[in-house]
Amino acid sequence: MSSTASEASDLTSTYTRKMGFPKSTITVDLDNHFKQKVYTSGSPVSGHATITTQRDVRFDSVQIVLVGNSKTRVDGVNSPREVTHTFLKMTMPVPESSYPVPRVLENGRTYTIPFNFVIPNYLTMHACNHHILHDQLQDHHVLLPPSMGGWSKDDMAPEMAKVEYSVKARVFRQPDLGASKIKVMEGSQNIFVLPASAEQPPLNVTSCDKLYALSKSKTLRKSLLSGKLGRMTAEAIQPPAASLRADGHAISGTMAQVQLTFDPASADIVPPKITSVAAKVFAHTYYSAGAIASFPNMADWSRQFGAEKRGAYQTSVSLPNVTLGKTRWAQHLSSSIRRDSGYGSDEPSSPGEDDIGRRGSKSSSNRTSKSKPSSPIFHTTILQIPIDLNSMLAKKTPIPTFHSCITSRVYALQLTVTFSSGSSVNTLTLSLPLQIAVEPDSSLGYPGEDLPSFETAVQEAEVDEMMRPRYIYVPDQQYVGTSSLPGGLPGYGDAVTAH
Repeated sequence: MSSTASEASDLTSTYTRKMGFPKSTITVDLDNHFKQKVYTSGSPVSGHATITTQRDVRFDSVQIVLVGNSKTRVDGVNSPREVTHTFLKMTMPVPESSYPVPRVLENGRTYTIPFNFVIPNYLTMHACNHHILHDQLQDHHVLLPPSMGGWSKDDMAPEMAKVEYSVKARVFRQPDLGASKIKVMEGSQNIFVLPASAEQPPLNVTSCDKLYALSKSKTLRKSLLSGKLGRMTAEAIQPPAASLRADGHAISGTMAQVQLTFDPASADIVPPKITSVAAKVFAHTYYSAGAIASFPNMADWSRQFGAEKRGAYQTSVSLPNVTLGKTRWAQHLSSSIRRDSGYGSDEPSSPGEDDIGRRGSKSSSNRTSKSKPSSPIFHTTILQIPIDLNSMLAKKTPIPTFHSCITSRVYALQLTVTFSSGSSVNTLTLSLPLQIAVEPDSSLGYPGEDLPSFETAVQEAEVDEMMRPRYIYVPDQQYVGTSSLPGGLPGYGDAVTAH
């Protein structure tokens, strides 16, 4: 027989085998589900798994789970390093009475297994048990992260960082007693999750935090070679959080407040004219090949230890032009002890043409306390800047601010104030922390104010643990002298799989 005829015979036999043993299937169907449906904290995730076989299939168990995974990829020197962290795994019990006897999925029959999950408000404490440098960070790591990647609109995340939720149905067979189970078939259905989140306290921004700039100053001149007109300082505080609706289809705005202080070179120099304010939102995504032990948006992420195993991605969205009302300057008398605007900071601004402070006017206070002001007066005004974020929804999906064990998302609001004095035009640019939170879905039966705080949830868990019945038994001989007992919870290393 020729080689061509032999190859044709092999292809025919392979096709015949495939036709003779059609593949069995298992599908996951969710109730009232559609492709871009968004689930939130307290949302029911119900449906049924359908198993269809074209031949008799022996099995031992069926598993239906709601799984949450975060995945990162960091391009190393030799090869990319990929990590998967399973932060959520909820198993739907399948009663023994629902299995056929004998445990064989018969040819031509369809089996349906219902399931029902509820998106939790918090993860278990064991979802994050790695080393951390800040106690507050663990509070964030036991909150559900939002889905990242896969949205119909750009969620401003890189391909190197993903957060995925899915319902998986699996059929297992155990060949021999004591042997590992073999997965016979699997079906899954991905879902999008935007968990409810509360507004966090303002960040304590210092001069070490390179992502933000809450104060800047600039010396003004009529021209490059002319004398000084004075010094303009812009200071701001972190604005209130923006609230994203639970379905992701609407987002509230926020209000930024910027205080301007003009120190003239002489008393007869009037303050400059504020001509415009431009706003832009920057989305920063951080990801790592290992557990993140500190807030990545604080300090300098690129200079932290192990920077070769971590990455950052930045993108921005310009916001509509800000409409300002008439600016009214207030005149004040200078004194040896300078005013305190309330925009305090732990760190003073660094000296120079452009002082980048980290919350305010203590820099000017320290500066003028050491030297007499050049003018007996100074001028102040406060700009109330409305920030409209709804324009982002046309082309973007702004997922909420979050920090998880291997990936994070934060936002920075960039404000550029333009002002003119004569023929000279100058700008000052601030970068403020901006939190995006998700408001609870009131239709699920509880108002947002009734959601328990993290501390309350921990206290309730401690009470439950104290009241839990205890069982005392003599361990098997193989466990004597060790710290391992059957049924132990997996550690962080078990949940993170590196490839």
